[in-house]
Amino acid sequence: MWGRRIVYQCRFQRRKRDEPAINAMAEKSERVAAGARPLKRDRFVAVRGAAKTVDWARVERARQLAGLKGYVTNIPQATMSGAAVIAAYHDPFEVERSFRMAKTDLRARPIFHRTKDSIEAHLTVVFDALAINRHPQAAIGVSIKKTVRTLRPLRTVKISLAGHTHHRDPDHQPRRTSDPRQAAPAAR
Repeated sequence: MWGRRIVYQCRFQRRKRDEPAINAMAEKSERVAAGARPLKRDRFVAVRGAAKTVDWARVERARQLAGLKGYVTNIPQATMSGAAVIAAYHDPFEVERSFRMAKTDLRARPIFHRTKDSIEAHLTVVFDALAINRHPQAAIGVSIKKTVRTLRPLRTVKISLAGHTHHRDPDHQPRRTSDPRQAAPAAR
């Protein structure tokens, strides 16, 4: 079994976010030490008996480490570089982003299926649509929303057979009339 390896990444944006949080936690710890605030789960409070003090060494250590993030893995360096480990850590974000796009842009809403075949068929259709839309988005930078908007007119189908025209528009709502002779026949 391989040993554990930690890959560190330092980012300026993370440091900018961490420093004010550390300062706020240090201020809360000072109020706890002064007795102005009850002890909760304060990071920098040292409790020795009944005395509560601020652990300034921990505060300073946190300030030195601000902006750093560690990624723990058991994959050896020969198999995956540090940059690849960090990139793999962010892949679940892409999966979540894809699910959000499937729900919003592709309008994939919950459909309650009972059989395994219908569940798998539904998931296959949704994931195929997602894959088809993700490819141009990655290749040329066209968003799924723009793709759907552009292709929406193609959803309307008009077929002429033997002099009869059949029109299918999924967004078309039949006209409602009060005259039963003009009402459309009921679908079977």
